[in-house]
Parts: sequence; C-alpha cells; structure tokens
Amino acid sequence: MSSDSDYDKLTKEEREARDKVDREREVAEQAVLPYTWKQELGEVDITVPVPKGTRARDLVVVIQKKKLSVGLKGKDKIMEGELCKEIKLEDSTWTLEDQQSLLIHLEKLNKQQWWDNVLTHHPKIDTRKIQPENSKLSDLDGETRGMVEKMMFDNQQKQMGKPTSDELKKMEALKKFQAAHPELDFSNAKIS
Repeated sequence: MSSDSDYDKLTKEEREARDKVDREREVAEQAVLPYTWKQELGEVDITVPVPKGTRARDLVVVIQKKKLSVGLKGKDKIMEGELCKEIKLEDSTWTLEDQQSLLIHLEKLNKQQWWDNVLTHHPKIDTRKIQPENSKLSDLDGETRGMVEKMMFDNQQKQMGKPTSDELKKMEALKKFQAAHPELDFSNAKIS
C-alpha cells in the first residue's frame, strides 16, 4: 500500500482500479490463512477448520490477553502468535461446532478500534475500507439511546411542522404558569 497523499492525487478511476487490486491482494492473502475471521468494533470471531470428528479434548486452545494458540494434541500448532491488540480475557471463549469447526470469540479491550489482523505476523487488511454494519438502538447505552430517540422524534416533528420536544416542554411550562396565574394577560406575549 502506498501513502495516502499519493492516493489522494489519483483520479476516481485510478482509485477504483487501485482499490480493486488491493482488495484482490487482500482476499488472496487472507485465503491462505489457516482460519477465517470477521470483526465488529467490539469483537473478533475466528473460525478454524479442524478434521471432521475432532472432539474438544483433542484441541489445545490457549487464549491470553495478547496471545493466541490453537492446535491439536500431539500435532503442530494450527495458529500461534501475538494478537494484534489486547482482549478481555474473561469475555473471550471458544467452542467446537459439528466436530469440524473451532469457533473463537475474542472480546476487544478497545471497542473503538478495528484490527488490522488477528496475529501480528499475518497479513494486514485495510481497515479504512471496512463498512460497519448499522447498529441497533438496543445496542446503545441508556443515555445515548435516549438522546438518539429524542433527535429522531424532533426530526420527525420538524418534518411534519409540529413542535419539537423542547418546544413542547416550553409550551407545557407556559400552560402551567398561565393556570397558576389567571390574573395575567398573555394574549399579546411573544414566547420564543
């Protein structure tokens, strides 16, 4: 991969051609790894094919904060090395599926960073080209979710020409004040 400044000088067609070549190279490099992997911002999932009929007791899987080792007892390691970034050990697990696939789930310590690779000595991917899945409101913490829902409501209200949540609060406060002070005349008042 060449520098970003060189890339920025390319025409749209040249960028698309370079991206296509880079994608093909990346796919070829990833295809030769003894595993496949995918990631979201908070986690990495690795699938390691193992011989059909493999049992959990036949596997030697070591997951550490910054290292990963996978192998079959009495055989060479399938994969071993330093992880690209640190993980939350207590939330990382592995399972054997259908006696032919080892599934490893790694919970990222830094949930705001894409990984370039799983093991540091393996080929890197271009994390700038990752298209993250849309997150769901239910994935957000309570405060953030409330803020997003308020923004969505306000936007919908504006599109319909109706008052936003803040404007509704002001109107409600004014009604309460008027009810508490019927002696005051608000007919010529301009409220902003």
